[in-house]
Amino acid sequence: MADGNVPGGDGAGEDLARELLELALEAARRAGELLRDGRPADLSVAATKTSAVDVVTEMDVAAEKLITGFLAERRPRDGLLGEEGSDSEGTSGVRWVVDPLDGTVNYLYGLPSWAVSIAAEYRGETVVGVVYAPMRGETYHAVRGGGAWLDGVRLSCRAAAPLDQALIATGFGYLQERRVRQAEVAARVIPLVRDIRRGGSAAIDLCDVACGRVDGYYERGLNPWDLAAGELIAREAGAVTGGRPGEAASGGLAIAATPAVFASLQPLLDEAGAWHD
Repeated sequence: MADGNVPGGDGAGEDLARELLELALEAARRAGELLRDGRPADLSVAATKTSAVDVVTEMDVAAEKLITGFLAERRPRDGLLGEEGSDSEGTSGVRWVVDPLDGTVNYLYGLPSWAVSIAAEYRGETVVGVVYAPMRGETYHAVRGGGAWLDGVRLSCRAAAPLDQALIATGFGYLQERRVRQAEVAARVIPLVRDIRRGGSAAIDLCDVACGRVDGYYERGLNPWDLAAGELIAREAGAVTGGRPGEAASGGLAIAATPAVFASLQPLLDEAGAWHD
């Protein structure tokens, strides 16, 4: 970490941060290899969640079981929150926030934009984030106060650019009513920016902000596991993150962008009502 002090500033020392990072990296690597190498040729939908197009595959469940088992074996007193149902409070002050397969629809269709996302919180603050994108061959990580990194190279978001020259990533939810509203917001944004990209993985979109592949990203309806690791990585790379003015990034609205783009994008999204269905 930058100052050799405490991630989160409240008692989690450098040794703990290093331990959490090493565990997150190893868990993400194992799960990513399982997903990449173990994908059945006849992979199909195992279940649905919020709608008929919000899918779960057998591999989502297997990857979460691998991650949570690995972490529970090494740190049994930690809490866990996972997309596929893991939810325990723990007693150590540490909670793991796990998306075993971010970009499930991409994975189902054989598209490469999917990732394993693992964050570690200490007393409610995210202190470690890891996003492993196996089909890209890329591992992103950050420790609070220690910068963001891609395979050993320190990351920095893009240099300042006006909104009309900004490439913006976004995503859409699975509920029909929400998608209609999100399309209306996108129609407000598109004429005012360079272009829009829709990749299908929030974790990867946030990491793309961190490494300068896009200038900004926004989405409504994210869950904590979609956001936790990637948001820390983007922030540690110099991006500004938030939601509505004065609010943190959340399921209501999450924005991550270079400082100049954020200053223009946030009020635009607020005025367009990107925060409500």
